[in-house]
Formats: sequence, C-alpha cells, structure tokens
Amino acid sequence: MAIKAAPRVRSDAVPLRTFRSTGRPVAIAGLGIHAPENVLTNQDLERMVETSDQWIRERTGIKRRHIAEPGTTTFSLAVEAAREALAASAVRPEELDMILVATSTPDGPFPSVACRVQGELGVPGACAMDLLAACTGFVYALSAAEAYVSSGRADTVLVIGAEVLSRLIDWKDRGTSVIFADGAAAAVLRPAQRGAGFVAWCLGSDGRGYDQITCGNPTLGGYASGESTPRIAMKGPDVFKFATDIFIRQAFAVAEEAGIDIDDIDLFVPHQANSRIIEAAARRVGLPMERVMVNIDEYGNTSTATIGLALHDALRQGRLKSGDRVLIAGFGSGLTWGACLLEWE
Repeated sequence: MAIKAAPRVRSDAVPLRTFRSTGRPVAIAGLGIHAPENVLTNQDLERMVETSDQWIRERTGIKRRHIAEPGTTTFSLAVEAAREALAASAVRPEELDMILVATSTPDGPFPSVACRVQGELGVPGACAMDLLAACTGFVYALSAAEAYVSSGRADTVLVIGAEVLSRLIDWKDRGTSVIFADGAAAAVLRPAQRGAGFVAWCLGSDGRGYDQITCGNPTLGGYASGESTPRIAMKGPDVFKFATDIFIRQAFAVAEEAGIDIDDIDLFVPHQANSRIIEAAARRVGLPMERVMVNIDEYGNTSTATIGLALHDALRQGRLKSGDRVLIAGFGSGLTWGACLLEWE
C-alpha cells in the first residue's frame, strides 16, 4: 500500500519519534466521563467579559462549557468518570493493577489525585500516580498504561484525565476565559480479546516553546494583574501555528509507522482545543470532517479530558465500531504532543 508523503513543514520543526506497539495487544475496554452540571453559555460570558456569542463561535467553535461550583475538587470529577468507565468495561475496582491520572489542576502539590482515587475506589495496593503533560497528558497516560499491559507488568489499568481549570481562569481575559472548562474522562485498558487495540505511537516535546502556554510563572505572565492566584496565559497566534503543524506532522508520522494510508483512517479524534485548529489540520491532512470527531461546542477545552470526552461521545453516537482505525492526537503546554493509532475493539 502506498503511503502518502507528508506535507512540507517549516524548516525548524523538530524530528518526530514514532514507535510501534509490541508485546500483548492492548485495547480500551470501557470509557466514562463526568461534566459538572453547571453550564456557562456564550451569552453568560457576554455579561462577564468584552465578547460576544458570534465572536466566540467563529474563533473557537464553542457554544457552552461546563464549570464546576467553587470548591469542587479534581478528585471528585475523576472518581465519577472512573466509576462509569469501570462499569462500562465490566471491571471490578479490585481488578485494577494501576491508576494513572493526567491533570494540570491537582487539588494540591501532593499527594497525587491518583492515590486519592485509589482510596475512594477501595483498591489499596494498586500502583497510583499523576502525570503532567498538560493537554497531551491523556495520550501520554494511555501510552504508559499500554506499555505496562503489553509487557505483562499489569493486566488492567485505569487512565483518567481530569481538570478543574476554572480556578485558573482570569475571567477578564477574553482570550482564555471563553476557551477553558472543567470535566473528566476515564478509560480502562486491558489485553485485547482479538488482537486489536493500539498499533503505533508518536510522542514528543519541545521546551523551546515553554512560554507559549503557561500558568503560575510570574516571569511569563502567569498571574492576573494584582492577584496572587495562578492564571492561564497563552500566546494565541503562536499556539495556533504550532498546533496545526504538529497535528499534521504526527498524523502522517503515526500512519506511516502503522503502515497505513491517511485515507484508511476511519475516525480522527483530536484534542478539542479550537475548532479552527481542528478544521485546518483535517483539511491539510486530507480527512473530511465527516471522519473527524468534534464536540468542543458542548464542553470547551477541558485539557486532559477532551480526548476521552470525544471518544465517549463518538461511541455513544455510533461513530465507533469494531475494526475501525482511530487516530488520536493531542498537543499542549510544554510544548508537548502525542498521537496514536488503534484498531477499535
């Protein structure tokens, strides 16, 4: 099968590292999500910051987002998503060998959110830890979980992406306040029943872009004016260029590593950062939007939770069926990126 040549990219682009899955085949056995009941619409934001529903929709694709009540913990969202994923996969908590939580908003520096989830689920003894790779965190955590299961070091791993980003938002900054939101998603990984599952990966980072998306760094604008609370700061145009470029490059890189053509991908599930980024990347990759999962209009950008939320909604909408080739791709602060190709089981 002929492999499409990747499009030309800027000359300073870093090399991408790809690898194939080895050992036991590993698949996602079940998914779960949780979004706070409180919904903040674009019309609500019009009364809070200088913006409009039209401005937000045209630039981000977002119509609504879920915002947790003050005092809500990341842990509580993570547990709700975890319970649903366990139920969907018919896995009992005591079967878990490992719990990985990807988050940029832990409830404190330590202990980990994962350890608290483990305690709530009642599975002492299972390995539990948090992972920080910003919006790419869910893909990084999937990779780590897949490596443990494929090697035989674990049989059942719970991966969670959970965020309460609202506590880091400067509600006077329309560049970030309209984008970020709260939510959680979880996936249970187990050995694949029929040899399906994860096939190829692309993971990487480029610290030269460290200052493009930050929070709590006083030298880089990580605080709102006159406040001591960390706030998200982002260089929008730079992030847009980076995100579109890395989506395209890693899509081709993963497909080539898996030995398939882009046209063979049945569904592209990208990090839900911005609808314009997703549409631009899909267009340049050559995938019609009918084969791209987009639900940013409902949830906004929930960082580590977006891909899990999108996978869950795709499954619920009947857009995922056994044997489908699925491309997952994300990018985030760091700068970080990660993508994988799997055959859905």
